[in-house]
Amino acid sequence: MSDPDQLLVVIDPVARRMDGESVRIAKDVLCGGSEAKICLPQGPEEFARALARRGSRRPVVVGDDRALLRAVALLHRDRSLGDGVLALVPVGASVRLAHSLGVPAGAVAAARAVLEGTPRRLDLLVDESDGVVLGDLAIPAARPAAHAAGASMWTTARSLVRTLVRPAPSAAPVRTHRLRVEADGILLCDLDRPVEDVTVRAGPGGRAEVVVRHGATAEPLRASALSVTVSGPDFRYRADAHVTGPVRTRTWTVRAGAWGLTLPVTAPTG
Repeated sequence: MSDPDQLLVVIDPVARRMDGESVRIAKDVLCGGSEAKICLPQGPEEFARALARRGSRRPVVVGDDRALLRAVALLHRDRSLGDGVLALVPVGASVRLAHSLGVPAGAVAAARAVLEGTPRRLDLLVDESDGVVLGDLAIPAARPAAHAAGASMWTTARSLVRTLVRPAPSAAPVRTHRLRVEADGILLCDLDRPVEDVTVRAGPGGRAEVVVRHGATAEPLRASALSVTVSGPDFRYRADAHVTGPVRTRTWTVRAGAWGLTLPVTAPTG
């Protein structure tokens, strides 16, 4: 078990490059309020070694969502995720997941939450290859926001030019996919009914919330289950910040209270 009064502060190299000032502030707050050992890994291998050698110290990650996901995945694969509590000071370009979990914005507030907060047990989605999902899972994978925004800008520009020379074309049809979705072994939809997308998230009560969308005119199909299996022709999916695939089948199982995260006392529970 980890010692809450002794911290191992692992500072992700991307955070150091992107926002050195926030990293410095977080380090000053953490070192001023506890006995903290600072680790400055240069890459993923050193990051993994630092966590593996934490001893009884409570691990604190200073970094973005990807650093948090890396830490949870490493501890899960070492079968030590449930032994203690992780803490995070979100620093970087992508921290939406951290904030959705209840971690405060800002280096000072987040570092104080590490020192003064309380452990919360959170659910986890785990697939058959030991992949972990902390937040949302989308099938098929949506395009990254930046790429989508850029594509939208170019599409708008092209459309404007076209409207000057001929009538605007009709809207493009919505893309659909052939997917088979099962919740606890119960068939929700099969390959013969195309779907627009499927989303899965660990919900309340240690169960996964599944939403299958067939189109704008059809009511989404919703279910609650302990495990969800999606199969069909090669598909990609986005789990938190990562896109995986193509795969032909994948099963996600809910692990209730599988990991602990230090959050402010007033943070809302999921």
